[in-house]
Amino acid sequence: MSVNQQAHTGPPYGQPQPGYQGYQQPAYGGQSLPGAPQQYGAYNGPMPGYQQPVPAQGYFPSLGFPSKGSPVSLNSDTSSLAPNFIGSLRAPPTSGAPPPASGASHPSGPVAYSQFEHGDVQNGIPASTAPMQRPPASQPFLPGSAPTPVSQISTFQQYGPPPASVQQLRNHMAGMTIGSTAASAPPPAGLGYGVGPSSYPPTTGAPRPPAMPGPPLPGQTVAGPPSSQPNHVSSPPPPSTMAGLHPGPPMSGLHGPPPPTHPPQPGYPMQQNGSFGQMRGPQPNYGGAYPGAPNYGSPPGPPPPPKRLDPDSIPSPQLNELPPQQKPRHRIDPDAIPSPIQVIEDDRNNRGSEPFVTGVRGQVPPLVTTNFLVKDQGNASPRYIRCTSYNIPCTSDMAKQSQVPLAAVIKPLATLPPEETLPYLVDHGESGPVRCNRCKAYMCPFMQFIEGGRRFQCCFCSCVTEVPPHYFQHLDHTGKRVDFYDRPELSLGSYEFLATVDYCKNNKFPIPPAFIFMIDVSYNAVKSGLVRLICEELKSLLDYLPREGNMEESAIRVGFVTYNKVLHFYNVKNSLAQPQMMVVSDVADMFVPLLDGFLVNVNESRTVITSLLDQIPEMFADTRETETVFAPVIQAGLEALKAAECAGKLFIFHTSLPIAEAPGKLKNRDDRKLVNTDKEKTLFQPQTSFYNNLAKDCVAQGCCVDLFLFPNQYLDVATLGVVPYQTGGSIYKYAYFQLETDQYRFLNDLRRDVQKEVGFDAVMRVRTSTGIRATDFFGAFYMSNTTDVEMAGLDCDKTITVEFKHDDKLSEDSGALLQCALLYTSCAGQRRLRIHNLSLNCCTQLADLYRNCETDTLINYLAKYAYRGVLSSPVKTVRDALINQCAQILACYRKNCASPSSAGQLILPECMKLLPVYLNCVLKSDVLQPGPEVTTDDRAYIRQLVTSMDVAETNVFFYPRLLPLTKADVDSDALPAAIRNSEERLSKGDIYLLENGLNIFVWVGVSVQQSLIQNLFGVSSFSQISNALSTLPVLENPFSKKVRSIVDVLQGQRSRYMKLIVVKQEDKLEMLFKHFLVEDKSLTGGASYVDFLCHMHKEIRQLLS
Repeated sequence: MSVNQQAHTGPPYGQPQPGYQGYQQPAYGGQSLPGAPQQYGAYNGPMPGYQQPVPAQGYFPSLGFPSKGSPVSLNSDTSSLAPNFIGSLRAPPTSGAPPPASGASHPSGPVAYSQFEHGDVQNGIPASTAPMQRPPASQPFLPGSAPTPVSQISTFQQYGPPPASVQQLRNHMAGMTIGSTAASAPPPAGLGYGVGPSSYPPTTGAPRPPAMPGPPLPGQTVAGPPSSQPNHVSSPPPPSTMAGLHPGPPMSGLHGPPPPTHPPQPGYPMQQNGSFGQMRGPQPNYGGAYPGAPNYGSPPGPPPPPKRLDPDSIPSPQLNELPPQQKPRHRIDPDAIPSPIQVIEDDRNNRGSEPFVTGVRGQVPPLVTTNFLVKDQGNASPRYIRCTSYNIPCTSDMAKQSQVPLAAVIKPLATLPPEETLPYLVDHGESGPVRCNRCKAYMCPFMQFIEGGRRFQCCFCSCVTEVPPHYFQHLDHTGKRVDFYDRPELSLGSYEFLATVDYCKNNKFPIPPAFIFMIDVSYNAVKSGLVRLICEELKSLLDYLPREGNMEESAIRVGFVTYNKVLHFYNVKNSLAQPQMMVVSDVADMFVPLLDGFLVNVNESRTVITSLLDQIPEMFADTRETETVFAPVIQAGLEALKAAECAGKLFIFHTSLPIAEAPGKLKNRDDRKLVNTDKEKTLFQPQTSFYNNLAKDCVAQGCCVDLFLFPNQYLDVATLGVVPYQTGGSIYKYAYFQLETDQYRFLNDLRRDVQKEVGFDAVMRVRTSTGIRATDFFGAFYMSNTTDVEMAGLDCDKTITVEFKHDDKLSEDSGALLQCALLYTSCAGQRRLRIHNLSLNCCTQLADLYRNCETDTLINYLAKYAYRGVLSSPVKTVRDALINQCAQILACYRKNCASPSSAGQLILPECMKLLPVYLNCVLKSDVLQPGPEVTTDDRAYIRQLVTSMDVAETNVFFYPRLLPLTKADVDSDALPAAIRNSEERLSKGDIYLLENGLNIFVWVGVSVQQSLIQNLFGVSSFSQISNALSTLPVLENPFSKKVRSIVDVLQGQRSRYMKLIVVKQEDKLEMLFKHFLVEDKSLTGGASYVDFLCHMHKEIRQLLS
């Protein structure tokens, strides 16, 4: 997409805008702060100041919206635009069908042609018709949203080569018009994109149109019909303006198609609205100019602004002969830049209906947002492994040149949909799995049997190994074993082996794991009702402990501890009439006062357990103890598991900073003044190394920690989170916990956490074929050496991200192989090996690398890389490195893979065209760019959470899903079509739902029909809707049922129960909601999508020059 247009007005990137004074901000996943109105539930993100939308400087509402592409199809560079073109009408609705390629009454913008390779897209119109590409569907037309375009007069002049100096670059950026056609003064020279070297394009008074009602603006297929053109939005060509304009039909509220225009010349795909190709010299194989289209009158524009250098407007010879002409400027049309919604929709339409068969090497899977079935035919399902690229460079030099990180996001115990088969369990008896003698890789479909089947050659290290006699089988005429299809390890990408005693600790088969529930009974926990709530829930939840498929009851034993400054252990042995309590007050030297009776079988000791859970809330009802310990609680659980000689999980429910005298005691070190300084990194680091050592001991025993936090103030998540993080556990945080609004979310999280599949005492190793090796790992785990990822527990939601580097050359013929082997203990105490294999292609051409990348996985990796970077580097350094790496990735593509074209065009690879929008979302996230109201704990919490997210979770976390509820079909099961994350897409007459994996917002416009409000909220007017709702009322009408079913569907897709927040338009909470409209400029100084695209374009051009 060539973007040479001008940036929006606003404060420089990286500087906060004024906030709404005096309103306190709720915290991640919690309730409002003390002093804040309690009905405003908190959320994962800032709630910056609420500002009334005012037209930007230089915006004249009477002048209407920025003009779109003209109804002229330029098929050659020799042509000039229709002399009297001013602006086109909106396109007619096409209800989801791709725009017609020829002969349609679709206005198409002027197209600049050159010879592009497959895989490029002009203006978001996808290029190759290869099966992997994603053609589009156009978006619905909304009548009445488009005021008349107005041409702007400005003098066209011829300029020399692109500028070199910064000032000239600034001038060039000033020439990149992103504004409606309103006059504005030149920008101040020094307005920058933030501090330091990455300065942002200067901005002038370019407007953002007022919020347009309804769905995305019409006629914009952001990815149009497949064609061989690059993704670009070029600077406006200079149409000449003449007198004698024809009066046209009125512009607003057009229903149906615009008046007839000349159809575009057949055979060439149309340009999208709002994109303007460069004028270039004639090119072979294209006809002359296409006759001009009729134009529609409008009053003359405002006086011309001062001239600006526009190095890209190097006119073609034909234009040199013309007198200087008037040149309109156009705001970059957000519909002409790549749309995540369109790409997601196209992929669903193209790849959602067919099963994804994994038999072919190096296939790029459908996007994570597409529902598809997987058929395992030799490579692991993308539910288990996704890669940043499925075609990796053959040499390290090529990898360095492209800067595309080679990484795999692995989710070894991922949950499969019911219609897919779980990995088969293979039992080879006492001899165990067949492995390569040298590199110890496990038998897999890529091993080559030789010498009639008596030996096999390893696909990873090429060593030849004897086939054990019991495993021998003859080969058929193709060299395949005759039992190929009977053995999962020879024909499938994923399978499990039953491990022998050699794979067990101390050469002893493991005992089934135990769960220990450790409840904080300090004043805050008791007073809030939390202790009673947990005890009530556990009575029923213990019936749902995880078990193996056909087992009658779970093999997991349970134990109970309560604590404040001291610890209380409970003997719940089945022979007792009443539970017995033992207190350990010497927290400096923690021991477990009882062995027999602490860990018990639930069914055998049910009456004693129920009695205990009834008594705990009463015992501590009158407590005055406010201080808590924390490290001794973990030590107690660890000692109990050691004494029982088993692995297990601690469920710790904790409320406050552990300041009581004990090991691991912490102090309040929260300091907002460190933000944006070199010491900011200390806020993410633990304040003592004590917890790192404790985590190491826990991992050695297989003691995994899940932590449920209920803070009312700072409690140092960065330090408390160390043990859960390094043991493979989870952290859940409910700030300002209130029983009535938060219990439902907490209980849902607790139920899912207790019931989900977990592997204990896990070790994972990733082997690769010669040429690449695993060099770096990201996730919730511990590493004692460079190859083994150790986790006390690994659940079905956790991912481990692995980066690979070259250590030799690869060959295109043999490709590259990965084998992930996970050794773990199941919840029944069975030692198993889960194996996932994946084969990738290798390439000597950069174009092949760029054609087989997966942007969602790339963003997942980059976010984790950046979030780890903040532990050791200033946040600004991390942000600049991210921008620089992505600019290098795109500059390398531009230089080596795209056809030569003007530097004024930003050309993106087809499968990476969403890289800028998604990267901008990562840069604007609370970890890398916090608003003043995002707490240190919130940032530490999000940093740890994202580090073990899978690709689907990071996708919706960074670019939330926005659904127009009022457009939902109450008679269908389908979700309404998502819209783009921008305020201008919202209509005040509609209700929208936004979800990001942690929260669900329901935004209600001020002009929503009363009947809809009645049907959804059960109140009669907008003003009566309560912000305190944490669930939607259950009402017996189709709209209420539909919306609640949509919420249920979304909740079911996420690993955590999302907090529901109702936001009324123009309410204080709306600023919190707007923080998640990630295509807009953020109040913390984050750039809008359009501005960031211009910034990336500038960075790329600097690299290329």
